[in-house]
Amino acid sequence: MAKVTISVIKADIGGYVGHSSSHPDILKLAEKNLEKAKSKSLLLDFCVMRCGDDLELIMTHRKGEENSEIHKLAWDTFIDCTELAKKMKLYGAGQDILSDAFSGNVKGMGPGVAEMEFEERKSDPVIIFMADKTSPGAWNFPLYKIFADPFNTAGLVIDPHIHDGFKFEVLDVYKQETVIFSAPEEIYDMLVFIGAKEYYIIRRVWRKKDNEIASVSSTQKLALIAGKYVGKDDPVLIVRAQSGFPAVGEVLEGFAFPYLVAGWMRGSHHGPFMPCSFKDANPTRFDGPPRVIAAGFQIAEDGKLIGPRDMFDDPSFDRARRMANEVTDYMRRHGPFEPHRLPLHDMEYTTLPNVRKKLQGRFKKEK
Repeated sequence: MAKVTISVIKADIGGYVGHSSSHPDILKLAEKNLEKAKSKSLLLDFCVMRCGDDLELIMTHRKGEENSEIHKLAWDTFIDCTELAKKMKLYGAGQDILSDAFSGNVKGMGPGVAEMEFEERKSDPVIIFMADKTSPGAWNFPLYKIFADPFNTAGLVIDPHIHDGFKFEVLDVYKQETVIFSAPEEIYDMLVFIGAKEYYIIRRVWRKKDNEIASVSSTQKLALIAGKYVGKDDPVLIVRAQSGFPAVGEVLEGFAFPYLVAGWMRGSHHGPFMPCSFKDANPTRFDGPPRVIAAGFQIAEDGKLIGPRDMFDDPSFDRARRMANEVTDYMRRHGPFEPHRLPLHDMEYTTLPNVRKKLQGRFKKEK
């Protein structure tokens, strides 16, 4: 059987109200566009979702990764939805659309992209994580926990199918260079880099024994593309589970602790990553705290998406949510002081350069 490709492509094309959520009419228009593409056999199946003010297009097809037809479908859908958003005067309409002309691939044009191609298994659970008010480095912590930490993933110890471990591709987002680490033997070396989550991002994970793809994340950073702050990146992540991969429960366990991520208000603050249900993905307090939702699917025959199942709609994550709210109170009391506000280097794409320019000449060298 031919391989199936899952493409998850997202963009912030207008917030309702402010940066908090997405308007239902935007989702309906996106569904209409993708349904038309499915009727023409471009897509096998699709699901339109949203996390906060981000429009999420989840598509299955047989075109492979980085296919120009699939990317143009997503681009045209974002353009159509942006036009509707502008008519409704939604906030920040089209802020992720950084170019006027499609060039064959949406990478580098604003939208976030995660894609993977694989052969369908007898039973194929896939979890798609979608985030709002944070950056691609937000996935480093849970990907490490899921695929390299035996305290999180018992299968690394007791499941012979994953006992050999996984390989991690890490991207240097500033130099656009990649390096592959093998776990568990290179865990300490890898942690030196992925702990600096705004500089080094885990892009792909493979099962080591046979190089089978396990996970893919979006790594596009809007500020680096645009050269200024135009909104946070709000990344997506695809993770395969069960039968030779970590179990669904082991995958979700990586989000049971509301660790700190960069983003939140004006993309300039650290805050707790709150796992929440679909209906609660409406960040409003200080435009946050940052949210993550988990959409579970069974990939049925011929790429059919059975789902989405709301994987964080579970009271066992209530404590993580309560802790996230407590951490929110703690971090907010710092106001404009670090560590709530991001370090100076990460503020280079905000107002900092303008303030420094205005004060040029007022700094005097110590004698």
